[in-house]
Amino acid sequence: MEYLIYILIGINLITYLIFGIDKVKAKNKSWRIPEKTLFFLAFIGGSLGAIIGITQFRHETQKADFKSISYVIVFIQIALISFIGYQFFKQ
Repeated sequence: MEYLIYILIGINLITYLIFGIDKVKAKNKSWRIPEKTLFFLAFIGGSLGAIIGITQFRHETQKADFKSISYVIVFIQIALISFIGYQFFKQ
């Protein structure tokens, strides 16, 4: 269980940093990180890092679809964690 927590912290940290790197690339009009990659990182557990990155770096704030998909991923993960937690702890 401890390893899972460390993995999730690592994924969220990496996701946050990738969002920051992509924002710098956008400002420099450089090659960007594909949105599929950003969504994948959020989907595999980095959703908190993604939401913090979106907020702090003002990343893709003009794209309502991008923010909506990010929040849907968070909602799905919360629902999944709640379901698993309920199944695990019910007696």
